[in-house]
Amino acid sequence: MALIELSLPNSIAKALRLPPKSPRRQQLKVLKKLLKKARFTEFGQAYHFDEILLNKHIGIKFQQLVPTYDYSKIYKDWWHKTLEGSSDVCWPGKIKYYALSSGTSEAASKYIPITNDLLKGNRVVMIKQLLSLRNYQDLPMKSIGKGWLMIGGSTDLQKGEGYYSGDLSGITAKKAPFWFSPFYKPGKKIAKTKDWTSKIEMIIEEAPNWDIGFVVGVPAWIQLVMEKIIERYNLKTIHDIWPNLAFFVHGGVSFEPYKKGFEKLLGKPLIYIETYLASEGFLAYQDRQGVTSMRLVLNDHIYFEFVPFDDTNFDADGNLVENPKALMIHEVEEGKDYAILLSTSAGAWRYLIGDTVRFTDTERCEIVITGRTKHFLSLVGEHLSVDNMNKAIQLSSEELNVSIPEFTVAGVPHGLFFAHHWYVASDDALDTELLKQKIDQHLCVLNDDYAVERKSALKDIFVTVLSEDTFLEFMKSKGKVGGQHKFPRVMKGKMLEEWTAFLAKQKNTKQ
Repeated sequence: MALIELSLPNSIAKALRLPPKSPRRQQLKVLKKLLKKARFTEFGQAYHFDEILLNKHIGIKFQQLVPTYDYSKIYKDWWHKTLEGSSDVCWPGKIKYYALSSGTSEAASKYIPITNDLLKGNRVVMIKQLLSLRNYQDLPMKSIGKGWLMIGGSTDLQKGEGYYSGDLSGITAKKAPFWFSPFYKPGKKIAKTKDWTSKIEMIIEEAPNWDIGFVVGVPAWIQLVMEKIIERYNLKTIHDIWPNLAFFVHGGVSFEPYKKGFEKLLGKPLIYIETYLASEGFLAYQDRQGVTSMRLVLNDHIYFEFVPFDDTNFDADGNLVENPKALMIHEVEEGKDYAILLSTSAGAWRYLIGDTVRFTDTERCEIVITGRTKHFLSLVGEHLSVDNMNKAIQLSSEELNVSIPEFTVAGVPHGLFFAHHWYVASDDALDTELLKQKIDQHLCVLNDDYAVERKSALKDIFVTVLSEDTFLEFMKSKGKVGGQHKFPRVMKGKMLEEWTAFLAKQKNTKQ
């Protein structure tokens, strides 16, 4: 019956009174596939995957028998074995590739396992996303067959003992199918370059030789490259050199803070397509025009669970408590923030990816990314999310007609109470006091808790305006220059200490 149902259009299935392909059913099918593939691994044996597969309520049994993991825990208990050369640990076979992902707050690099099964799933999702372009109106068809400029990590991967490691973008480019080669820019030679400054220079040098239809990457780096190309060739806009450029595929950070500065570089509007591609897998993508949300990939290589992002499930530092309440896809509600647990075809099991999302449409399973579990400010109960911060900066920059492509916020002591210190990047002339007022006013409207605390223990906010280069130089000093590195929106702990020391050093150098 299930096979018949899968082969029939929804209208016929409905007429025959067959149950629809619900998100829950799609996800349980993915979970069964993952459990079957991994049941003979060390992890599968330790947590009784065979028993889970035999249970009528497979999703519930999975939650009962398998614990939740963050990176530190799963690495300590399991993944370190794969780096030491062991096979069949959390996924069948030997792990040959690892994505290096330091995130934005961790000092040491994380080694995220990458398997052929995961890369295959990612490619399938990419093709689905391309096919979804048929949902767009007035599609510039001639641009689809042009070049794809993908600015990411080096394909010259680091060699370990029996494995290779590097940025996911570098691994993906290295393992790209042969049919994609004619479209792929900057090409194998430039993509292999490790030095980021040299790579950017080579891209600028080759830019006139390419006919680009798509640019793909983190907004800050794409904007930087386009600015340098326009400057080098004395152009008015990027369309003077790439007239067929029509699409910008982006992800990783909110695009809104960059949009104003970005659009100054264009001769005509682009179609913006947001993706949610993490080192752990391709989670979601925008599949229709006129929305800011993305549709979760429910029927391929990732099983999702959702933990309500609240004081019950997370401590004050954003760490997941033991045995948190985890919901399946059919149990979530619109308008609430959730942290994501992933189980994937690379041996991540009930793994906390660290992002928080909010469902905008539960029927279509569409989400927006609202921040990170550890990138929020709640010194005195203000519960300020990255989403709140992005919107406040976007609204303020629009009202003041300035570009603010980067910012970060720190919670600081203020007398016997507390304050927020905003550091914003802008090369435009800015009235700091007016910007401070605008940010504060918008946050009071966007967040009721913030508004209450601004009359209580959150006594003030401070704003420091810095050049855009200051933010870039700090990332360079941390060795975090490249396609997948993003500036942290919230500064805490060691990172905050390094940031303040960096600013003090820069100030002394200029004096």
